Amino acid sequence: MAKFKRAFVIVLDSLGIGAMEDSKRFGDVGVDTLGHISEYRDTFHIPNLQKLGVANLKKLKQVDAVEHPMGYYAVLKEASNGKDTMTGHWEMMGIRTDKPFITFTETGFPKELIEELEERTGRKIIGNKSASGTEILDELAEEEINEGHLIVYTSADSVLQICGNEETMGVETLYHYCEIARELTMRDEWRVGRVIARPYVGKKKGEFVRTSNRHDYALKPTGKTVLNSLKDAGFDVISVGKINDIFVGEGITESNKSKSSVHGMEQTIEIAGRDFEGICFTNLVDFDALWGHRRNVEGYAKEIELFDEKLGALLDALRDDDLLILTADHGNDPTYTGTDHTREKVPFIAYSKAFTGNGSLPEQESFAVIGATIAENFGVEMPDNCIGESLLERLV
Repeated sequence: MAKFKRAFVIVLDSLGIGAMEDSKRFGDVGVDTLGHISEYRDTFHIPNLQKLGVANLKKLKQVDAVEHPMGYYAVLKEASNGKDTMTGHWEMMGIRTDKPFITFTETGFPKELIEELEERTGRKIIGNKSASGTEILDELAEEEINEGHLIVYTSADSVLQICGNEETMGVETLYHYCEIARELTMRDEWRVGRVIARPYVGKKKGEFVRTSNRHDYALKPTGKTVLNSLKDAGFDVISVGKINDIFVGEGITESNKSKSSVHGMEQTIEIAGRDFEGICFTNLVDFDALWGHRRNVEGYAKEIELFDEKLGALLDALRDDDLLILTADHGNDPTYTGTDHTREKVPFIAYSKAFTGNGSLPEQESFAVIGATIAENFGVEMPDNCIGESLLERLV
């Protein structure tokens, strides 16, 4: 019999809470996403996170710790060799990644890959550099539309991104090109974590807007995850945001795309009003995509405050036998140099109306405690390839 009938795992994408011991190896020194956001501001209105114990877990300049937090909290270290989206999420569900995905931030993609992509798509590739998605549209979208070329670019993450105008290229054609790119980048020397379709609308510079028809073509997890075990045992595994893309549908029973992080929370609140048994797994990407990579501290802080408002509504919607877990997949310190993710520890905050206790839990050696806790709760076996120790007996 499950201790909790439903589990809600919400990933505040990139909300790290301080450097890992090995962060220097990743080029990250003194990084601290949440801490530096707090230092930047005079005010920080996050009453629901405060009640759950975020300021007990992480000292914040303008948010006080509370004497009796509503939840349990812990610091999670990353066991895997990486600081990207897929590595972090896969580890949550039991997979340790030792071979990191390849990035092409400094050099762009190899000539051989670009030539093969041109041959397969029949279009000349333009761009081929690390860039902001909005800036590269202003720079090259008119040329793409007028000349029939194809914008390909990357970022600080392990991604190959392809832009396509919905009105002139069409979304399905863009998706087809991305499928070709995904096939090519399965080779070890070009192995990126994700190929991303970036559709947009508009006719001229200053008017281009990316649409919500983004689609990620990720590598499949390197083994079975806790999500597979849950699905195979007949439990609901409901994804919100890009979770389905990250796991390439593996172990997912229902997928919900989000237009924004606020929309993702609204979807999660709606799902909390349904009857189901299993897990709702939500990724809120705007923290990372809109603010972290763009080094926008104020935007990141406001996004956290918007999340906190929706968190209040979700807390009200939770039932007595629900478990809520808040966490992150890596850091992305908006005060740090460059545009890359940052190698950081992440928060673990757990809440249930059924809790009779609260407080600090020991620092954990991997993100995989999340999947292990959920597996034990629902009485399913962890796949043989998975890591992770359950915290269920401590959540009382």
